[in-house]
Amino acid sequence: MGRAEERRARQRGGRRAAPPTRSSGTAAPTRPAGTAPAGSASAGTAEGGPIEGGRAAARRAAQGKAARSGAGKGKDGKSFIRRLFTWKKIVGGFLGVCLLGMGAFIVLYMMIGIPEGNADATLQSNVYKYSDGSLLTRDGKRNREIVPLSKVPKGVQKTFVAAENKTFYKDNGVDLKGTARGLLNTLSGKGAQGGSTITQQYVKNYYLTQNQTVTRKLKELVISLKLDREKSKDYILAGYINTSYYGRGAYGIQAAAQAYYRVDAEKLSVSQGAYLAALLQAPNQYDWAIASDTGRRLVKARWNYVLDNMVGQGWLDKAERDKMTFPTPEAPKAAPGMDGQTGYLVNAANNQLAKQLVAQGSADNVNDALNLVDAGGWTITLNIDKKKQVALEKAAKSQLTGKLDPKKRSVDADVQAGAVSVNPKTGAVVAMYGGKSYYQHYRNNATRVDYQPASTFKPVILAAAFDEAAQTQTGKPITANTMYDGTSKRPVVDKGVKVGFAPQNEDDHDYGPITVQTAMNYSVNSVFAQMGVDVGMDKVLKVASQLGMDTADLKAVPAQTLGTMGASPLQMAGVYATLDNHGKKVTPSIIKSVENSKRTVELPNPIGGQVIDREAADSVTSVLTGVVDDGTAKISVRDNAQRDGRKVAGKTGTSDENRSAWFTGYTPDLVTSVGLFGESKKNGAQVSMYKAGGYPRVNGGGFPAQIWAAYMFGVSKTGLKFDLETQQGAAVQPTYTPTVSQSPTQTPSQTPSSQAPTSQSPSQTPSRTPTQTPTQTPTQTPTQTPTGTPTNGNGNIDNPLNPNGQP
Repeated sequence: MGRAEERRARQRGGRRAAPPTRSSGTAAPTRPAGTAPAGSASAGTAEGGPIEGGRAAARRAAQGKAARSGAGKGKDGKSFIRRLFTWKKIVGGFLGVCLLGMGAFIVLYMMIGIPEGNADATLQSNVYKYSDGSLLTRDGKRNREIVPLSKVPKGVQKTFVAAENKTFYKDNGVDLKGTARGLLNTLSGKGAQGGSTITQQYVKNYYLTQNQTVTRKLKELVISLKLDREKSKDYILAGYINTSYYGRGAYGIQAAAQAYYRVDAEKLSVSQGAYLAALLQAPNQYDWAIASDTGRRLVKARWNYVLDNMVGQGWLDKAERDKMTFPTPEAPKAAPGMDGQTGYLVNAANNQLAKQLVAQGSADNVNDALNLVDAGGWTITLNIDKKKQVALEKAAKSQLTGKLDPKKRSVDADVQAGAVSVNPKTGAVVAMYGGKSYYQHYRNNATRVDYQPASTFKPVILAAAFDEAAQTQTGKPITANTMYDGTSKRPVVDKGVKVGFAPQNEDDHDYGPITVQTAMNYSVNSVFAQMGVDVGMDKVLKVASQLGMDTADLKAVPAQTLGTMGASPLQMAGVYATLDNHGKKVTPSIIKSVENSKRTVELPNPIGGQVIDREAADSVTSVLTGVVDDGTAKISVRDNAQRDGRKVAGKTGTSDENRSAWFTGYTPDLVTSVGLFGESKKNGAQVSMYKAGGYPRVNGGGFPAQIWAAYMFGVSKTGLKFDLETQQGAAVQPTYTPTVSQSPTQTPSQTPSSQAPTSQSPSQTPSRTPTQTPTQTPTQTPTQTPTGTPTNGNGNIDNPLNPNGQP
């Protein structure tokens, strides 16, 4: 073979070993024969050249195949997803998310502040208690009474921590694991998740809502952290136990303590506290009274869990723990409402509190003050004595409402009664009767001031006369034994001039000359009309104001001597209590104490200073004993089988047209004023009470005095005497019989029913005023007796032997 042929053979072998490559389907160009590939050694180079060229061609062929079979892969042959999720990128992304989350939380922390408590969380009821601390009623939209933590025993406080959050005193207010779990459950739709700290639960209850949302949970986390930094643990714990719901409609530990154990929170035992703490997990399921067997088993288990945790935390001695038995709660009891007398008592207390809030500057007016009271949160302890209150209600029923029959007599439906009983030494209103029932008659008859007090005003005139050392028109000092002309329609004279006022006595009866004592016993209008002018009506009204009546808008005219102004049993009880208290002002108070978590109320002392001279007050008391023992209250009071020797002073009164009837009286230890009022059942207008109860008229010596006696002789003390500094009046025994200058020309025309007054009326003033007021019949015998029945003082009969005027 020649050299040329050999060379062509080698070339043909090279082409077979390395076929031409194609890129994008295009064939590689063919080299001309006898030429070498670009970049290779020239023809006739070292041995092996063709082999190296074949290898290069093989590599190019392999790359082309890879490009065709692995389209979309990177230069390193890895997929896009593998290149995207490398471990470096995953760690970097995680750190980035963490940084973003931290940044977002910092922004949230700076933007979210501690808000005001939500409206529902701050709702409280008002709690009203009797004087002994027992519950009278609750009033409000939410049964909650917030109490300071200081009123919750330390051991009871720890039961809630042991039940809900053992690390409460050490943690920063949040449980990150529990919060994260709650967020995940919320996002996944699994609902609520427990595990929150006490701080978080308090934040949810007080600042936020119960909504299960991511936004609420994030706010809860931020506020809890801030609250834990800004407030003490005691502050947070107090808020938690006061806002939580315990079942039975009770919000807060105080309401819960009453609902389950009938005690205040400060009286709870550790064992009882552990039960209340256990309740919070499932209030309705764990309420012992309604729980199933499973519920009872579960709550007992949780009760044990709480106590065991306390032992574990060193908060409870194990030996003490082992002695504890499960404290079975009391059965549920319906909260007392406003029916009966309760509504009257509550409203009277609210009104007194509102006036005090205005007086101390907490409100601009009474309406604003009442809004503050209605907002709730008040614990008001009344002076009402539970036993006396029940006794007064029974007396009203047995002596009045039980005797009225509207089906027989329509007028019986128009009779309203009110009464107030006051301790004259303290000013405490110990009992109040506002009407038959609050829901039947909303207006409180004990505090209404739209009816005339009638002749119960006469002792005020006499008090002014004594206190002012007043004299008659003839210059004689006014005493219990001073003589006045008791002629009916006698014109009242002021310094010799008629003033245009001539009041009529009952039945237009003429008494003639009569002592002040007898005139008081039988409410002789003509005598007290003249006495008012003698004293000066401006001075009379001044003394009335000092004693406790509202006289600011009254005109000082002689007609006021008949008690034509408005007054309430509460006011009249205060007036007579001041007399009973020897002239020291008594302002009746139905409130004993007031507590509120947001404001302080300072109650004024019901006992004030000396407003009239003691001797003047004691002299009036002495005279008023004659009304009971020898006047218009003899049958109902003096001769009452239950009197048991009690010393009594008092005055009856019946207004014009028999629209009101009164008896206000007192013993040394208690004052009670009873008023009856004619009020139309149809429209509330003032109407007469004639024929009510089957009697011709309702007089002060009838129903009012009978209610008074039935109540007072059951609750007032026996064996007490009036401590009087006076030498006049029916309570003082005379040391001698006064000398009378001549026989009386006219005396009472008829002994009432069967007896004459014990003190007869000579025609002229005795030659000298005795040092003591006579209580026995003077030596002179009257030449005439009255032809009519003694009057009550305002146009109606007060017959001492027939108090209701029954034929």
